[in-house]
Amino acid sequence: MELKPGSRWKSAVCDAQIVVVRPPNSPGELQCGGSVVLAIDAAAGPTGNVDAAFSDGVVIGKRYVDEESGLEVLGAKAGKGSLAFGGRPLAVKGAKPLPASD
Repeated sequence: MELKPGSRWKSAVCDAQIVVVRPPNSPGELQCGGSVVLAIDAAAGPTGNVDAAFSDGVVIGKRYVDEESGLEVLGAKAGKGSLAFGGRPLAVKGAKPLPASD
């Protein structure tokens, strides 16, 4: 699995789709709902169940990051499974604070 910027992926267990914004600087597998993600053009549709430990969901338009590897992805389609990289849950990236205007 080569996570390149702009590459699109989909969950194997829910409707979530994601786009890679920044690739990881270490090897690992991107997961959604506890299962490894599939290439967007894979013929297989969502099957199976979302792992309860990874069921927080993906929100469209939110960015998710793994601080350890530097991976950053964007939610392109919402789904029930949550994202992980190398078994570590991805965190929602917070908005940058705007500079104060005096």
